[in-house]
Amino acid sequence: MKVDGTLNVWGASEIVGEARRHEKAGYDGLWTSEAAHDPFLPLLLAAEHTERLEVGTAIAVAFARSPMQLAYTAHDLQNYSGGRFTLGLGSQIKPHIERRFSMPWSRPAARMREYVAALHAIWSAWNDGTKLDFRGDFYTHTLMTPFFSPPPAPLGKPPKVLVAAVGEVMTGVAGQAADGLLAHAFTTERYLREVTLPTVGRGLVESARSRDDFQVSLLLLTATGRTEEEMALAVRETRRQIAFYGSTPAYRGVLELHGWGELGDELNALSKSSRGDKWQAMGRLVEDDVLNAFAVVAEPGDLAVEIRRRYGALVDRVSFYTTYEIDSQVWEPVIQELNSPSNNFKSTD
Repeated sequence: MKVDGTLNVWGASEIVGEARRHEKAGYDGLWTSEAAHDPFLPLLLAAEHTERLEVGTAIAVAFARSPMQLAYTAHDLQNYSGGRFTLGLGSQIKPHIERRFSMPWSRPAARMREYVAALHAIWSAWNDGTKLDFRGDFYTHTLMTPFFSPPPAPLGKPPKVLVAAVGEVMTGVAGQAADGLLAHAFTTERYLREVTLPTVGRGLVESARSRDDFQVSLLLLTATGRTEEEMALAVRETRRQIAFYGSTPAYRGVLELHGWGELGDELNALSKSSRGDKWQAMGRLVEDDVLNAFAVVAEPGDLAVEIRRRYGALVDRVSFYTTYEIDSQVWEPVIQELNSPSNNFKSTD
């Protein structure tokens, strides 16, 4: 099982330091997300100052850019990193696409499927010399001259494309069109086993591929601490994060699978209330069975065993998701154990 870190600093020297620290600590990859900063620029520095660390986006907003624009950026990062770049894409939601990015929004799953296909068509023109003639419902790319064609990527391999998804429709798109799935933190072992992976499997069958051709990456809610105080803080903040996600109607399906649909209604109503302590109150609604379904709650020495037990046969790589401060050295022995060859698992679903 590969273990990835998340880049949370944005100054040039801090980025370099974090990239080197992650590589030294044994992380397999380092990911950026698109929020208050461009997700691609820091990865150039991270790749330059490391040797084996994979770099990628988790996620970049696909529909904020045309496929051609993103194809150039991803292709260049694949070149600059020596083939270590992974492009993780997300759709975002309609208000952000239309009102923040001023870009068109419609049929996000169908658009994402076509978007990924357009990327591969463009990369094939650059890497293999095929004629660019992509014509879809949302995007058309039919012009590419030598002046605008970059050199091929290392070994002629384009970046792997992972698609973020929670619901079954977008998860199916990942299985049909992408190289992998970025599973949202608001998921459970049962939801992965009973809903997500079977949906991916159907998409893989449609695209004539197998599970071996596909990566599943999980952003894993993790509550841990070396003292009672640290553990109490971790558990409290993790409950709040679960409550925040649980209040979102789009994620209700995960709760319903477990018979917790009413909890979603209660959280949603409370999130819209005028209570000054509503976020704290929402966290208190997340009881232990819900907490332990969505998060791995364990002392540092037990984390790797528990992660492997629950997710070793389901996912290929994990990122620790914490909403509280904790010493980064806590994760190093966990990473080493998860990276041990004797502990590797692969889903056969």
